[in-house]
Amino acid sequence: MTSKTDAIIIGAGIIGCATAFELAKRGYKTLNIDKLDAAGAGSTGNSCAIVRASYSTWDGVAMAYEGFSYWKDWENYLGYQDEEGLARYMNCGSILLKTKGGHHRKVLRFYREIGVEHEEWDLETLREKMPVYSVMSFYPARRPEDERFWDEPTEELQGAVFTSGSGYVSDPQLATRNLMRAAQQHGAELRLGQQVTEIRRGDGRVLGVTLKSGEQIDADVVVNVAGPHSFVINRMAGVEKGMNIKTKALRHEVHHVPSPPGFDFEKDGYHTSDGDISSYFRPETGNTILIGSEDPECDPQEWIADPDVYNRDITDAQWKAQVYRLAKRIPDLQIPNQPRGLVDLYDVSDDWIPIYDRSDLGGFYMAIGSSGNQFKNAPVAGHLMAELIDACEGGHHHDRDPVQVKCVYTGLTLNAGFYSRLRKINPNSSFSVNG
Repeated sequence: MTSKTDAIIIGAGIIGCATAFELAKRGYKTLNIDKLDAAGAGSTGNSCAIVRASYSTWDGVAMAYEGFSYWKDWENYLGYQDEEGLARYMNCGSILLKTKGGHHRKVLRFYREIGVEHEEWDLETLREKMPVYSVMSFYPARRPEDERFWDEPTEELQGAVFTSGSGYVSDPQLATRNLMRAAQQHGAELRLGQQVTEIRRGDGRVLGVTLKSGEQIDADVVVNVAGPHSFVINRMAGVEKGMNIKTKALRHEVHHVPSPPGFDFEKDGYHTSDGDISSYFRPETGNTILIGSEDPECDPQEWIADPDVYNRDITDAQWKAQVYRLAKRIPDLQIPNQPRGLVDLYDVSDDWIPIYDRSDLGGFYMAIGSSGNQFKNAPVAGHLMAELIDACEGGHHHDRDPVQVKCVYTGLTLNAGFYSRLRKINPNSSFSVNG
């Protein structure tokens, strides 16, 4: 059996659904295909869903800053009141600690250039805002098995940068379903429990896909938004050889601990990026704290060859590394005997910057390599991908003359060439994640 649509989107995570919404609004008949049983049921559903702009490149800051407005304007952006309810934007603000690593200096430069609203806090202000935080410096991050981990600190932090527009999304899977249902109001279709087994090609262009069932679906446009499976789809399409930047799957853990006694972190806490201990953490439902790692050099990285087969259990070593680090920043933290957390995969590019691009195969596009930090940017990425696809399908030579994308809210212009598959590894990337 063969059917036809305008654009097939492989994946129904947050970026796949945002791409469908933006294309459908432009008149494309779209079809999202996902082998799981619900939109956002993959790595999106386990995202920390942090919304912050503290990137080390102009383009990273500009895109994330544009994203603030989408989340604040979520209902109006969707143009649809989902009967299941809407994901809530928890606009708690973000603290970026000033540390010896110096990441804050790059961030501040771009905040000032772009106009991101922020405050610089001295240590007295930091103590006042977050009395449960130690202001001592523990740099560089180490693991508990390193005897130097236990050394008493002798220096203090340099202060902090606060952005009031930051926060996190309450329910990442609900946000994804919101987007998909909004797309369906414009004619988008969703096929769940279906697996793509072939990208069909002919005369240098994509022709469509074949499903595991044997069904063929024709389309002039196919978009790879397969998350940790993105490299599998790219190999299926035969496009990896034409890419300077590629992707692969990385196993990651995040952990949950109770708020310190006497402090309501869910109500009074902030998302915090702590490069001093190479951790990020934010409030979580139930007066708990969610902790993630910013991938310091001392932490081993577990690259996954088959994204369907990996250890989904919390490991004792990483639990201790992340929770004990947080206990340095929050000395009154009480560490549970029973580890709690989540394990999932990041779709990581070679320089941890996403690929939002066309490919060498005509009509085949990619929104991949989100590296664990692009949930916040999904609505902006959907807009960028729709603009890119429109331009390229209209004959524009994006590789020679990168598409320039006007932001809806801030009016900034994003150079889509920044996310090209042909770029060299960007030395200004932080090569890490922050939710």
